[in-house]
Amino acid sequence: MRPSPHGSEPLAYDDLRDWIKALEKAGELKRISEEVSPELEITEITDRVSKIGAKTGTKGSGAPANYAPGGPALLFENIKGHPGHKVFINQFGSERRMAMALGVNRLDEIAERIKGLMNMKPPTGGFLDKLKMLPQFPKTLSAKEARCKEVILRENFDLNQFPILKCWPHDGGRFITLPCVHTRDPRNGKRNIGMYRMQVYDGQTTGMHWQRQKVAAEHYREALRNAAAGASDADPLTARVAAMAESAGGAVSIPDGPIGGLPQVAMGNLKGSRLEVAVAIGTDPATTFAAIVPAPPEVEEFMIAGFLRGKSVEIVKCETVDLEVPAHAEIVLEGYVELGELRPEGPFGDHTGFYTLTDTYPVFHLTCITHRRDPIYAATIVGKPPMEDAWMGKAVERIFLPAMKLTIPEIVDINLPVEGVFHNLMLVSIRKSYPGQARKVMNAIWSLGQAMFTKCIIVVDEDCDVQDIGEVTLRVTNNIDPERDIQFTLGPIDSLDHSSRLPNYGSKMGIDATRKWKAEGFDRPWPAMIEMDRATKVRIDELWEKLGL
Repeated sequence: MRPSPHGSEPLAYDDLRDWIKALEKAGELKRISEEVSPELEITEITDRVSKIGAKTGTKGSGAPANYAPGGPALLFENIKGHPGHKVFINQFGSERRMAMALGVNRLDEIAERIKGLMNMKPPTGGFLDKLKMLPQFPKTLSAKEARCKEVILRENFDLNQFPILKCWPHDGGRFITLPCVHTRDPRNGKRNIGMYRMQVYDGQTTGMHWQRQKVAAEHYREALRNAAAGASDADPLTARVAAMAESAGGAVSIPDGPIGGLPQVAMGNLKGSRLEVAVAIGTDPATTFAAIVPAPPEVEEFMIAGFLRGKSVEIVKCETVDLEVPAHAEIVLEGYVELGELRPEGPFGDHTGFYTLTDTYPVFHLTCITHRRDPIYAATIVGKPPMEDAWMGKAVERIFLPAMKLTIPEIVDINLPVEGVFHNLMLVSIRKSYPGQARKVMNAIWSLGQAMFTKCIIVVDEDCDVQDIGEVTLRVTNNIDPERDIQFTLGPIDSLDHSSRLPNYGSKMGIDATRKWKAEGFDRPWPAMIEMDRATKVRIDELWEKLGL
């Protein structure tokens, strides 16, 4: 989206190519004509560029310093082994480009737009009704109007035709890294778009790394529950429970035979049951970004993208599955995952800065590929921060803040430091009104969707700017008594966390760095922070230019 010159609705980009043209016009795109390999070389180039302006401690990156932090977006036009193909990467990799993608001049404007939406008063007063008042429902096009169907391959298709990247030396293979994965909730038919890496096994199958607590993974589990209930000749609810318990929520394979002590339920009976999936690669920036926004399951990502764009997303029905995808995507992969079929996936160099180790995940089987003529392959890489995902994460932070304030109104601001890879550290400032409120806020955050993965939460008073890491450090190290002010709890942990005692389950820490009250058992005097008096500041302000400093 182009920011509106008069502050009205943003002007939506039609598709990825329209977005690339806008970036080039704004001086935010660099075309690379030198031949490079999709195996490791594109990653090394992009990693150096994405760290322009960052204090990484690395030497000799060779990257030019005449770009803003994050460097330019890159369009590789000469890919070794893939003549005629192009790879587009780092599209969201700077503050300016992230703002351009969302049609604003600064990321905080997104929070202001969402706040304005929440303050609207529709007839029933519900948040979903407010969304329905906006012109953001997707618009369905015919197949002839959809540019993603310029080429349709129902047979003899091969993923290997695309320049899919191998990102890091010890990756388990090549991975699709910027896919918009479309599924439908088996319970109510609602559509979801998520972003989950996909390891290429061969020309027709990939892994589907939807982490356990993601929406698409729940769609998969619900399909598994339904299949187990349908295969049972006894209590279907008991069969649903047994299927989840024995498969660890669909995370482990179960051999054929009875499960949960119930001979009438056999996982072998579930083979052949499928969950349909479609994957769009290379969409307009708002739709791609909507795939990572932690929205409520009741709100479809097509609606979020429409809200961000200020214009409905144009969609089209798939050829072989009952799903809709962005009509002008560069590439669309159609297929299914078969319930109960899992396969080792990984290792993968992840955004934590470490390799995610091999684990088992569902397998995506392709049934059709459609694409534009001369498709542009959109990708991202992740690794030691800062990288492209750092800017995407900061945008999510600004979008998530108004929603958090709905549930936790005492929150003033939050900061998810890039080096904390977003789910490892959250800094929170609050308007403290009663004893123990900081702990209440910690527990409330751990109950909010993807925020449940936050490993460390630090709470400070409202007079502390959480965007100033130095100020937060000063407050925390001075304001806490570790035994008194640090609490631990157990719960779900991000699947990428390699340090937890068990996969997906471990401990979290909360630190109350607010000023302690007598009502909280603190009877000692609390000293004032050092600050110069206002009159002296004004006097020195008047003298400053004369001092020659």
